Amino acid sequence: MTHADAGLAMRVLALDYGSARCGCAVSDPTGVLATPLEPVLAPDGRRGMGKLLALVRDLEVERVVIGLPLRLDGGDSEQTREARRFAQTLGRRLAGVPVELYDERFTTLLAQRDGGSRASEDSRAAAHLLSGWLERHADA
Repeated sequence: MTHADAGLAMRVLALDYGSARCGCAVSDPTGVLATPLEPVLAPDGRRGMGKLLALVRDLEVERVVIGLPLRLDGGDSEQTREARRFAQTLGRRLAGVPVELYDERFTTLLAQRDGGSRASEDSRAAAHLLSGWLERHADA
C-alpha cells in the first residue's frame, strides 16, 4: 500500500545534515519517489537556513526528516548531538511543519556505491535516507 492508498500522501524533505554542507532530497507528492536536490552550504548560517526555509515553502513540504548519525552500536556521537541541535533549531523556524530525526546509518555508504550520478554524494545520501523513511511509513 502506498502513502496515497493510505491517505498519507505528502511531500517530504530529507536532509543529510553536515555543518559545511547539507544534502537534500524531496519526495514526489504521492510519497513514493525520492529525488536528490542541490546541497545547501553552511545550513546553520543565515543564508543556508534561508535556503532550507525557502525549499520547504517553495516545494510545499509537509514534513522534514533529518538524518540521525548514530554510531554502529546505536549510541550518540558528537555528530549525533549536532544533528539533534540542528533539528531543534530548524523545527523552531518551521513552526507548523513537523521535523523528525531518522536513523541514517549506512546512507553515505549507499550513496558512495551509487557513484556516477550528477547529484552530490550528500544529496544521494539524503535520497537513501528518504527512501528508507518512505518505505517504513508506507507499511504503517
